[in-house]
Amino acid sequence: MASAWWPCLILALLSGLAASGFPRSPFQLLGKRSLPEGVADGVEVYSTKINSKVTSRFAHNVVTTRAVNRADTAKEVSFDVELPKTAFITNFTLTIDGVTYPGNVKEKEVAKKQYEKAVSQGKTAGLVKASGRKLEKFTVSVNVAAGSKVTFELTYEELLKRHKGKYEMYLKVQPKQLVKHFEIDVDIFEPQGISMLDAEASFITNDLLGSALTKSFSGKKGHVSFKPSLDQQRSCPTCTDSLLNGDFTITYDVNRESPGNVQIVNGYFVHFFAPQGLPVVPKNVAFVIDISGSMAGRKLEQTKEALLRILEDMKEEDYLNFILFSGDVSTWKEHLVQATPENLQEARTFVKSMEDKGMTNINDGLLRGISMLNKAREEHRVPERSTAIVIMLTDGDANVGESRPEKIQENVRNAIGGKFPLYNLGFGNNLNYNFLENMALENHGFARRIYEDSDADLQLQGFYEEVANPLLTGVEMDYPENAILGLTQNTYQHFYDGSEIVVAGRLVGEDVNSFKADVKGHGATNDLTFTEEVDMKEMEKALQERDYIFGNYIERLWAYLTIEQLLEKRKNAHGEEKENLTAQALDLSLKYHFVTPLTSMVVTKPEDNEDERAIADKPGEDAEGRASPAPTGLPHLHLQAGCLWTGPSFSPQNSPDKCTGASTPVSPAMSYLTSYQPPQNPYYHVDGDPHFIIQVPEKDDALCFNINEAPGTILRLIQDPVTGLTVNGQIIGDKRGSPDSKTRKTYFGKLGIANAQMDFQVEVTTEKITLWNRAVPSTFSWLDTVTVTQDGLSMMINRKKNMVVSFGDGVTFVVVLHQVWKKHPVHHDFLGFYVVDSHRMSAQTHGLLGQFFQPFDFKVSDIRPGSDPTKPDATLVVKTHQLTVTRGSQKDYRKDANIGTKVVCWFVHNNGEGLIDGVHTDYIVPNLF
Repeated sequence: MASAWWPCLILALLSGLAASGFPRSPFQLLGKRSLPEGVADGVEVYSTKINSKVTSRFAHNVVTTRAVNRADTAKEVSFDVELPKTAFITNFTLTIDGVTYPGNVKEKEVAKKQYEKAVSQGKTAGLVKASGRKLEKFTVSVNVAAGSKVTFELTYEELLKRHKGKYEMYLKVQPKQLVKHFEIDVDIFEPQGISMLDAEASFITNDLLGSALTKSFSGKKGHVSFKPSLDQQRSCPTCTDSLLNGDFTITYDVNRESPGNVQIVNGYFVHFFAPQGLPVVPKNVAFVIDISGSMAGRKLEQTKEALLRILEDMKEEDYLNFILFSGDVSTWKEHLVQATPENLQEARTFVKSMEDKGMTNINDGLLRGISMLNKAREEHRVPERSTAIVIMLTDGDANVGESRPEKIQENVRNAIGGKFPLYNLGFGNNLNYNFLENMALENHGFARRIYEDSDADLQLQGFYEEVANPLLTGVEMDYPENAILGLTQNTYQHFYDGSEIVVAGRLVGEDVNSFKADVKGHGATNDLTFTEEVDMKEMEKALQERDYIFGNYIERLWAYLTIEQLLEKRKNAHGEEKENLTAQALDLSLKYHFVTPLTSMVVTKPEDNEDERAIADKPGEDAEGRASPAPTGLPHLHLQAGCLWTGPSFSPQNSPDKCTGASTPVSPAMSYLTSYQPPQNPYYHVDGDPHFIIQVPEKDDALCFNINEAPGTILRLIQDPVTGLTVNGQIIGDKRGSPDSKTRKTYFGKLGIANAQMDFQVEVTTEKITLWNRAVPSTFSWLDTVTVTQDGLSMMINRKKNMVVSFGDGVTFVVVLHQVWKKHPVHHDFLGFYVVDSHRMSAQTHGLLGQFFQPFDFKVSDIRPGSDPTKPDATLVVKTHQLTVTRGSQKDYRKDANIGTKVVCWFVHNNGEGLIDGVHTDYIVPNLF
């Protein structure tokens, strides 16, 4: 996964005489004499505004500052903005007395002479350079005549990365003077809907913040405004200096009813993927730690503190070891050990005893850690479904053993062989950070600089938290073949909890009516496939609020992501490959007006009565790297060999055998079932109130019965002691239950399916599906389309329709979701249960449904008028019992999900007594599992 930087902004404006040089503080306004309020050395900054529009995580930011020179002589005014290192400047304009001087993005080599000229003259105007941990500073200066006004406007864009479960905009506000009109205005549009939005400032009390800050969100839109008055900006009631000096932070996240979201606009798509509710994949971690002499003192102490905190977060399913390198290499244990309480306590003692010594042998330290992980897998010392990670920390360059960076990279690349990621942490500035970053990137990891500061231990711990909870490994994002161009990275070794995978691309042709994306990955207990299908007409409706967003945002997001990834690949490329990557990134940078390491922005502005070209340049590290409605009738249970009969929202299908009544085509989601040839025995469903219909093809007739029990009752539907399969269902009632049990309507609201031999359980409710595999839970929503597979099991959820679970060849169940209007005064959503295939279940299978899995016979005779002239009675002989039954009807919803089709059957009274073995209360069980 890519490194997750937060969007940050520091805003300041400097003014002063050109000959005075820069102030001692970069945010200090020059001038010694007493000046009117809001004026510093004759220059009044009367307006500063930060306007941000965030659309689907893509932020378009405009920083505008307006000033007027109230002095009687010309003044130099400097405009400083600090922006995220991951951002690309897209525009800068300078307006003086109504005349605008625009910026133009050019290839860096083309602008080189102009850049060198600006530097030789000592100009800092238009220069972007690294500043602090996450920031780059943009500075531009201009000479402003007496009485003239100047407006600076800087535009930059970036993709907000999800970090620990939220997106964060971090604005560091430091105007250093009172500003008459100061405002931060942020509009957020997220088609998935916004789930939370917050904003806070570190430099102002909550009482004052409350009146200056407004924040709101509803549905897809969110808004934050911070607009302090002059009095609210004062550091004290009578002061003329500003208290706006600190952090202004906006955090938000989006609704995640389904694991992914695809958006398509103007021929470009973006796919956001962040599943929830999955169990954490156990991890095997090799901590490769530098204990050379340069780590002595505070750095080693902070490293120890961070490792001790990390040990607190290790899960018992994890495995670990410590590899320490200086001039030589030592290890805590000979091989990886499980993170049991006893081992963790021993590990704490080991960490506390670490001491600095000697030189820096990065090569041998890394190779020992990698070898340990490879052997643990080969020797089956770690769980089969686990993932490996190397975390290396160093504060310097290799100076003993193999010390050539390119050779160390080659050795590490060959040893890992693409099997797991390497994460490199560079402590401080005295190291070759480019080497660490390039080595991590080519091994599917990333590098992070740890700054020598009081919070270095927290920086280390924060990094670990990012990679501590892998939910999926081997993630592959698949899209329609021959329909996509320019696809960004679509394979990832890991998906970590709290993060997000983003893939974008360009569609081929404009006549696309639907779009399908599949995401495959290996989970902690099984393999999963998540499917997202997009209806283009529905997508167009969802994105109609164009006045709130910038229309080509997905195209610009695609370009941003593509350039970012091309530049990363370029770091480890050579020769022709590097030239091709450079050319592609340069072309996109120029086309979309991005200032990247390959381009510069040339700003033409007046200076001493002649044109001067200032350069906005984007730095990198230096060469050494230092720096639906309710049915009108009740749904029913239908048991018929060869036909799948369903209630609302479920598509029926035919088998090659003859079925009663007409049928409609099978849905694509269920098409794989058409190959099944069912045996000539009854077909089993339970649905509705709950109603049971047993249709026996040989008889061309059906039997039906009801079960009347109180809400909360759990019934045993299937139990097979041989295969270990059980199915139980819990009854729910209407919202307004009738006190008369004869008229009370009940349904199944929860189902439990378990296989004791596989140590598998799945609980299905009308809101979610929870799967337990060896006591490890995975949770899915009915808004998901996902396939879960493992040895002997396949489970497929079809969004808002049904769930199909198969145990090998011969046992397949379907759970149907019946949804009603949420505000319906009486009915709840409910479930139907269908047995599609049971031929592999044993002759010992029992339960309200299971007892009918084996062939049985019945005879109907003496048909006669009943108490209702439309419903004759008859005598039924079944299982040695002679029963009085009544001709009745239930509904089949195959052809019409709302009205249904009438199905006639012989109704067995008194909860099926005489038809079922024993009485219905024999099938009541205490628990769902």
